[in-house]
Amino acid sequence: MVRYLRDQIDPRWAWAPYEPDSERPWDLRLAGHVYRRAGFGATYQELQEALRAGPKATIDKLLQGGDGQEAFDRECQTMAEAIQAQADDLPLRAWWLYVMLYTPHPLREKMTLFWHNHFATSQAKVLNVAYMLRQNQLLRQHALGRFGPLLQAISKDPAMLIWLDTVESKKGKPNENYARELMELFSLGIGHYTEADIRQAARAFTGWEIKQDRFFFNRTQHDATSKTVFGQSGPLIGEDVVRLCLQQTACASFLARKLFRYFISETLAPDADLIEPLAKAFRDSNYDVKLVVETMLRSNLFFSDHAYRARVKSPTEFGVGLVRSLNGKVGTIGLAQAMENLGQKLFFPPSVKGWDGGTQWLHSTTLLQRQNLAQAITSTEDQRFGRRCDPAQLIKQQRVPEQDDAAVVQFFVDLFLQNDLPEEARQRLTLYRRESAKHRYPPFWTEEDVREHRLRTLAYLVISQPEYQLD
Repeated sequence: MVRYLRDQIDPRWAWAPYEPDSERPWDLRLAGHVYRRAGFGATYQELQEALRAGPKATIDKLLQGGDGQEAFDRECQTMAEAIQAQADDLPLRAWWLYVMLYTPHPLREKMTLFWHNHFATSQAKVLNVAYMLRQNQLLRQHALGRFGPLLQAISKDPAMLIWLDTVESKKGKPNENYARELMELFSLGIGHYTEADIRQAARAFTGWEIKQDRFFFNRTQHDATSKTVFGQSGPLIGEDVVRLCLQQTACASFLARKLFRYFISETLAPDADLIEPLAKAFRDSNYDVKLVVETMLRSNLFFSDHAYRARVKSPTEFGVGLVRSLNGKVGTIGLAQAMENLGQKLFFPPSVKGWDGGTQWLHSTTLLQRQNLAQAITSTEDQRFGRRCDPAQLIKQQRVPEQDDAAVVQFFVDLFLQNDLPEEARQRLTLYRRESAKHRYPPFWTEEDVREHRLRTLAYLVISQPEYQLD
């Protein structure tokens, strides 16, 4: 079977469902890959369950979400009602991190994060916690639904109306910001519209306002005269422009490429032939996001070397994934503050284009901050996290034989890296484990203190491996 061409990936092979075989067996490495991309990493128990269940059942579970979703959503809504009247945005950021950490449906939350970057809206300008919270809930509601209703809804979202100045667009003085970003960043991409399309479309959005904290169409401020967008003429209104964007052939391809970068690879530049099957699935399904995501997650390409560790973890993926892997139960105020230090302040994307991602996440300062966060979480000495993410307790819970240095190293390598570590690095970790027993520790430390310190330091050293930075 031909899998790869010299300079091109065969689309027929790429999007066909992955079936484990002797060359690409279902193993811990691939189970971890699925959980990182379709969520925020896995606990040791989840990894073991995935190994037993196989790829199909594991992906089924991630697509459907786990038990207790309705109860969890009610809990989060109660928490949301308590913070939406506050002026301080820190509780809002902490709230979303709580949802990411403990949701029974991590894929839905991963897609909510995707849409937050796609429709990048910042509290720095909106200055309204309730509006930002409602936008986040809107993104979650449509996260794995159809893109058309999401695009229509986000166009009328109060936070977006302020962010891109639609509220200032009046008859005779249209503001072009939303019309431009609707086409350039939200649906089509550069090169698939004209400046005339933007000018005409901007007139269709005149009279879109906020009244009593909700979208309001002010007919007296709307330009009701004829407009021409993408060759279609008439007294178009904003909803018509959104519909026309969705009808453009470029829309499905544009979205497919962004999802490809999110779920498959940041480094692989897909050609038109490789993207077209995903784009066609979008068009034929009336923009069913879940269908296209599922196609990618089940595909040969997703389970190939082209996709494996081919993304850099965002700060959110790094922090949330670390706590989840340790089965931690932490307060998220400190975690929210740490995310800002790592370079990703949720609800504050740097521009309408969102975060660039990729290698932009990593430089000397942010790498140091990632190491500091890993140490703060695993050491149990930081007051923000305490002992609620304790690797030493995890060793005890999983009944790993501590007298077996290789077994202890293997457990942490399996947990954090899914056994994906060069032999030389593994040997260095094993050597540390052995030599650390000979270190001099404070005389007032008990044997239990020394034992736990050695385990926590080993966990930190595994997390510090370069492979842990990759998704």
